[in-house]
Amino acid sequence: MIRTEDRDEYVAYVERTGIAEYRARAGNKDAWTLTRELADGLTEILTVSRWDSLDSIRGFAGDDIDRAVYYPEDDRFLVERDDTVRHYLQRG
Repeated sequence: MIRTEDRDEYVAYVERTGIAEYRARAGNKDAWTLTRELADGLTEILTVSRWDSLDSIRGFAGDDIDRAVYYPEDDRFLVERDDTVRHYLQRG
């Protein structure tokens, strides 16, 4: 969660760091940054990435793929953080 006033700067930062690193990794199919403005002056940020396998995710995140990866400037922007990553499998 970030302050809405920081949204554009933070999204650009996420695109240069996490999203660029996702896309550069073997096994990454694609990645996006999504935002949702809340009524209290905050914006929720969600990154979504698609991978070939859980092993491909490990290549990016390390052995604990359920733990979020943060970058040095994240603390400057984040008001609230979620340290847990959720993985879903696409069927069909």
